[in-house]
Amino acid sequence: MDSLLTNGIELSYLVAACLFILGLKKLGSPATARQGNSIAAVGMLLAVVATLLNQQVLNYGLIAGGIVIGSIIGVITAKKVEMTDMPQLVGLFNGLGGAASALVAIAEFWRLLSLGETLSITTSLTIILGVLIGGVTLTGSLIAFGKLQGIMPGRPVIFPAQQIINFAILAGFLSGSIYLFVNPDPNIFLGLVGISLVLGVLFVIPIGGGDMPVVISLLNSYSGLAASAAGFVVGNNMLIIAGALVGASGIILTQIMCKAMNRSITNVLFAGFGSDGGAPEGDGSAAIDGAIKSVDPEESAMMLGYARSVVIIPGYGMAVAQAQHSVKELADMLEKKGVEVKYAIHPVAGRMPGHMNVLLAEANVPYTQLYDMDDINPQFDNTDVALVIGANDVVNPAARHDKGSPIYGMPILEVDKAKTTIVIKRSMSTGFSGVQNELFFKDKTMMLFGSAKDMVEKISSEVKEL
Repeated sequence: MDSLLTNGIELSYLVAACLFILGLKKLGSPATARQGNSIAAVGMLLAVVATLLNQQVLNYGLIAGGIVIGSIIGVITAKKVEMTDMPQLVGLFNGLGGAASALVAIAEFWRLLSLGETLSITTSLTIILGVLIGGVTLTGSLIAFGKLQGIMPGRPVIFPAQQIINFAILAGFLSGSIYLFVNPDPNIFLGLVGISLVLGVLFVIPIGGGDMPVVISLLNSYSGLAASAAGFVVGNNMLIIAGALVGASGIILTQIMCKAMNRSITNVLFAGFGSDGGAPEGDGSAAIDGAIKSVDPEESAMMLGYARSVVIIPGYGMAVAQAQHSVKELADMLEKKGVEVKYAIHPVAGRMPGHMNVLLAEANVPYTQLYDMDDINPQFDNTDVALVIGANDVVNPAARHDKGSPIYGMPILEVDKAKTTIVIKRSMSTGFSGVQNELFFKDKTMMLFGSAKDMVEKISSEVKEL
């Protein structure tokens, strides 16, 4: 009977792993992302039920209580948190995943120590890795949350001899780990836990708020690796597989994000580049030829309403203003007038991977209207009006030719090739790169200054009158 139960559990784990892989595959496209999420959720439910059938699980009452409390918190969070705050929420989820993995490693260390068992090198190694990765993920994610939420400055926090201090602390962790292999001293172990938490803080504070999409993606990968390490600690194959899948997908996504910014992961982590607010208004404009041409909502409505094709480029400004629903209403009005409307999505627009996709999905924008950078760029030559809403560096033509620019070589949405470009922006402040946008000074560019939501609503009102 025990053998049959064990085989049933392992078979359930295999089916769950297949569902995870299928779910990840479908998450690669906005059109199938919801279905993929549901498939992966079914896989996780199957894995949880199979684990609860394991006879080593003794306190089902405590587990049931945790499920109830977690479900209540999850429902309240889902209803209360705005879609614009999803980056912060994802950061917290990453941190909680890391914390859970670290706690599993800590609990297993204390359990073995209390039983008087000798820790093998393999067991000690998995516990140490669980503590290190989980601790770094926890505090690193909390710092990322603080930067995105505005609780702490979004700019890089740099201090003298920062890298030397980081390496010294890391060396201390390695030394303590080696000592722990020989002598499982609980005080040394607690010291390692503390060092891992400090390393997470030092890991994220020198990274600017503009680079948070990459950081969140990387921390997501770390949370998966931490879970996989916890799986090795407790000997659970499903946890190992699930953690490895999350870790691998997070690393792949991180590479995609870095490629989209034409930067290496080491540059993101150690260059101290990027800030949340950009430079002061007008900074950097003196070196750019051309004059700013402003436009009002009435003129914008006429250009949009009488166009044959319009491409909307959403950015962080749209997210901040929570303008996604207003943008959808404007697009619907234009389509009723026979205008072809498309949306161009840059991989690093916003503050987390897929930020713009999530916001537009909330506004019920059809997936068929969303185009990634490679698909939409060849179409800008035949586009009558490109409407840029709160995007900055991802549409800066300097990335193509200015070798002295921090964003040189970064793939951009080539909106300057459209017949007319309308840019909705609060001011002439720069993006996180700290350089002025050449697009704003182009002959075919019109600037509409104001909040994205207010300006889009005013344009919509004018379009009704056409």
